[in-house]
Amino acid sequence: MSEKKVGFGRVFWPSLVAALIVSVLGSIIFVLIVGGFISGLSDMKAEPMSINEKTVLHLTLDGDVAEKTDAKFNKSQLNFSNSVGLSDLLYGFQTAKSDKKVSGIFIDLKGAQFGYATAKELRDAINDFEKSGKFVVAYNSGEMISQKEYYLSSAANFSYAFPTSAMEFIGLGAELMYFKNTLDKLGVEMQVIRGKNNDFKSAVEPFFRENMSDSSRVQIERYLNSMWLSIRKDISNDRKVSVNELNQIAENITIHRAQDAVKYKLIDKVMYRDEVIELIEKKAGVEKGKLKLVSFEKFAKKKFKQNQILIEAEKPNVAVILSQGDITTDGDGITSKEICKLFQDVRANKSIKTVVFRVNSPGGSALASDEIWREVKLTNKVKKVIVSMGDVAASGGYYIATPATRIFAESKTITGSIGVFGVIPFIGDMLTDKLGLTFDRATTNKHAVLSLNKKLSSEELSYLQDEVDLIYKEFLSRVAEGRGMSVEQVNAIARGRVWAGEDALKIGLVDEIGGIDKAIAYASKLAGLSKPKVLYYPLQKEDPFGELIEKIQEEEFAQSESKSSVSEELMHYYERLKLLDQLSGIQMRLPLYIDFN
Repeated sequence: MSEKKVGFGRVFWPSLVAALIVSVLGSIIFVLIVGGFISGLSDMKAEPMSINEKTVLHLTLDGDVAEKTDAKFNKSQLNFSNSVGLSDLLYGFQTAKSDKKVSGIFIDLKGAQFGYATAKELRDAINDFEKSGKFVVAYNSGEMISQKEYYLSSAANFSYAFPTSAMEFIGLGAELMYFKNTLDKLGVEMQVIRGKNNDFKSAVEPFFRENMSDSSRVQIERYLNSMWLSIRKDISNDRKVSVNELNQIAENITIHRAQDAVKYKLIDKVMYRDEVIELIEKKAGVEKGKLKLVSFEKFAKKKFKQNQILIEAEKPNVAVILSQGDITTDGDGITSKEICKLFQDVRANKSIKTVVFRVNSPGGSALASDEIWREVKLTNKVKKVIVSMGDVAASGGYYIATPATRIFAESKTITGSIGVFGVIPFIGDMLTDKLGLTFDRATTNKHAVLSLNKKLSSEELSYLQDEVDLIYKEFLSRVAEGRGMSVEQVNAIARGRVWAGEDALKIGLVDEIGGIDKAIAYASKLAGLSKPKVLYYPLQKEDPFGELIEKIQEEEFAQSESKSSVSEELMHYYERLKLLDQLSGIQMRLPLYIDFN
């Protein structure tokens, strides 16, 4: 019996049609949902946030913590994403600290997404809040308590966990995926050009190696060990467990479940949620069953927004420019089009005396990075620019920071990676061998056709190598100029190498360890401002879409039996469409992925 073959068309066309159906129906459902909320949103007014006596703020960390609050609807996946801004949260802690009606904060961790540098800034905010004498209760309630979540929760003066939660405390590790063998099987060759001595610029290694190079392993192990030591020191300070003991616990995989963490004093007690609520009631001085938790996120967003509206109406004297993501000329992430305009705006604003530039980026376009670099330099000549680095400020993310007067980084910040590379795939053999496609060319000059279907000649590779080396040389000179070093000194610590914040401080790539609050305080003092009035850019605007997403999420998780303002039928189709989207099509992903456990 012959094997029945499935034709390409029978797989491709149904998948394409399904994808189109999901996209179109997703848009329709989204419009209908928006329409269903529009009347409700019209009644929403920016009224002051009011709370009652003995209020306990409830911070639920179950999603992304970004540099700025953002709300999006993904039509292809038919879901909503609503990230909360770190600046909002930090301002929320400051405000709650001095608010007499706030008794304490209840932090609920179940699947939060953030980097270790962000976690450090939140830990510092928790520690500072506790100085007021108010309590912070952290509750780890997910199926698995991640090491990062535990690191954050360990800052609270009362730390609890769900009795049957698993827990990891195993140190830091990084796993990289290498594509060379796969590309070889497909007949694809990646033509890699990087700075001649950029042996630490390992981002391109997966295209031509099967494993880590010695230099790559050296730098990864170095910054992992630096970060791990810093993490243990922070936990040790709050939990009174020695740094060495914490390392032994991780080395021996001593902790499997939350109960084990209690035994080794990493967590105070395992408790069910009702027991935690009862404990919070006692701490807040509220009768049993009378506790009403107020969303910390809403409190923080509302207070932050009110503050920004007032400051914008007055005369702000400190500008904070927030940036996060890959660096491009236009599109998503950090775009030179937007960031350059923001720097031009703050230069033109006569009331602004100093600027804090928050950078959270792994780099990107060399051209876009240079455009931003220029604006930072021009601004620093007339108004001092202080850089605050987030989870990562490397390669182009470091480049745009170099003209600043002073650079702050967290001990867990990933920075440096001063190097340049280019990758040009050659797919001609694959198309010929696999699909039978051939190519021919007619040109006026021998280099007139530069195509993915034509392998680069040695002369063309040499030309591109010269260009990469020239950009790297410019990169070195930019850093040398900004950091007060010689090009030779910079080259010794550059070559594409990545550093953790603590090591970056030692070798002169950054000036001070600290978060964005510390950078703002320094900038204000340097500018001689006794009363800093801080305005964040991009400016706060009315965001009915964000309100919509919040309302939908509230409906989704609400436990009340009241009728939803979204039609049950619409939500039924919405859930069905989400399932359809998950089942349709064939997907193949080849990411370069580093996971810090």
